Amino acid sequence: MTPDARARLEALGTVLRAHGLSAWFTPDGLHVENPDADGCCTVHPCLVMTVEPRPEDAGRPWFWTGWRHPVAEADRVADAVLAIKGLLDGAPGAAP
Repeated sequence: MTPDARARLEALGTVLRAHGLSAWFTPDGLHVENPDADGCCTVHPCLVMTVEPRPEDAGRPWFWTGWRHPVAEADRVADAVLAIKGLLDGAPGAAP
C-alpha cells in the first residue's frame, strides 16, 4: 500500500468512526464494520476498503470495496461515507 493510499484510508477511517462505524487497518486495507446492523455472513455487515487508480477516470485514485466495486473518488470522502453507510446498513440488496 502506498503512503498516499494509506493516508487517504486513514482519513476515511476517521470520518467513518465519527459516523458510528468501526474502522481499522488490516493487511488488505481498511476494514469497516457497522456494529449497529446484523450481518449475513458475519455478526455485523463489514467490508474492506482500498485506494487504487480508476482507469475509467483518467487513473485518479478511488476508494474501492474488496470485491472491486468503486465507491467514490478518493478526494470525495463525504460521498464515500454515504456510500459505505448504505452498503453496511444491514438491509439485504439495498446497496447503491
